[in-house]
Amino acid sequence: MSELSTLARPYAEAVFRTAQAENDLAGWSQRIATLATIVSDPQVAALIADPAVPAERVADLVIEVAGAELGERGANLVKVLAENDRLTLLPEIRAQFEALKADAEGTLEATITSAQPLTQAQIDDLVAGLRARFNRAVNVQVAVDPELIGGAVIAIGDQVIDGSVKGRLQKMAFTLQG
Repeated sequence: MSELSTLARPYAEAVFRTAQAENDLAGWSQRIATLATIVSDPQVAALIADPAVPAERVADLVIEVAGAELGERGANLVKVLAENDRLTLLPEIRAQFEALKADAEGTLEATITSAQPLTQAQIDDLVAGLRARFNRAVNVQVAVDPELIGGAVIAIGDQVIDGSVKGRLQKMAFTLQG
């Protein structure tokens, strides 16, 4: 994982600088999301991994599937990644680009995973609490994981706030063992 992160970083930073220069962070965010989705498709991934398929052909396919909104610079990115056998890095490039974008925009990306579906009021309360705690705007993704039993887990970058029943039970079991 750290190797992927290291390999993807220069590409993510280059795309981010380009997006800033063009004042088009949202557009580049969409382009990279589209590209990451395309290369994650099992059939496309198989083509990328097949040494018999030339990199130029794979790049052309990805560019064609991405469509006109990819633009010339987006197509150039695909070609560079294909030539350097780095197309599989696109999901990691996307993640790093989004982190750079969020930092530049002064926002945090958070994932709230709860044991049961949350109401909009509960989500709004959690977002308000996170906004107050971190003094930044917060974009949230909400997921449900019944294995948590109750409560919720909030992940923001490398920080995790575990308020789940499962987490409390694991902590108690660890304490009792020690």
